[in-house]
Amino acid sequence: MKKIFAALLSASFLLSPMIVSQASADDYRRPPVVQKRVIVEKKVIRPHWKKGYRVNASERRRFSDVNDYRRYRLAPPPRGYRWVRADNDYLLISVTSGIISSIITVR
Repeated sequence: MKKIFAALLSASFLLSPMIVSQASADDYRRPPVVQKRVIVEKKVIRPHWKKGYRVNASERRRFSDVNDYRRYRLAPPPRGYRWVRADNDYLLISVTSGIISSIITVR
């Protein structure tokens, strides 16, 4: 009787690492979890307008005057200046010299 218990006890010691390794092997059989990385590239578009730049007559023809500046939440232009829209930018330019004094970029 003692020999049977000793054999069962020794078998349990020998089989326990195999059972544990089988349980850990099940984790490796699962399909791998794929994590996708989404990379968003942002482009910075720099306007070519700069404060103090003199706008020539051919460029002024492309602009559209902004008469209702309050609609676009712009400050009233000082005397001798006017708001114009160039692409997506609002420029405050001098009427006589064409020098840009302020730039507001719209996205």
